[in-house]
Amino acid sequence: MGLFSFLKKAGSKLIKTPAKSSTAEELRTAKLNLLKTIAQDTGVKVEQLELNIDEDKVTVYGQVERQADREKLILALGNVNGISTVDDRISVTNPEPESIFYEVKKGDSLSKIAKAHYGNAMKYMEIFEANKPMLKDPNMIYPGQMLRIPPAK
Repeated sequence: MGLFSFLKKAGSKLIKTPAKSSTAEELRTAKLNLLKTIAQDTGVKVEQLELNIDEDKVTVYGQVERQADREKLILALGNVNGISTVDDRISVTNPEPESIFYEVKKGDSLSKIAKAHYGNAMKYMEIFEANKPMLKDPNMIYPGQMLRIPPAK
């Protein structure tokens, strides 16, 4: 559990600029609904999922079965344009070693990242699989994006 930082201006542009007539509460509710959809789209089963948003910080509560599920949820919520911090309050029923979170740099590829972390560029698919469904294509990563690098097997 803890705070995870993300680049506020990087990520999926799912949170749209509100109409001028929108109230602050309407904007907050719209952001929460979008973030809940993002959490559900991960396919991670979360018991008692609760999200709170305060400007560019989202706090996520709930319980998941595996550490990998917790990390996928944090990344999915943090890799959204307009979100700079995820306050993780998720508990894990079956703890396991934590992954490293890695910020993609200009010129990176999954194979380059795999070589740096695992010593083998061909293990890029492990990183790709660990970041599904956020990643849809192993060639489509961007600078500022946060990725989950699972412990070497």
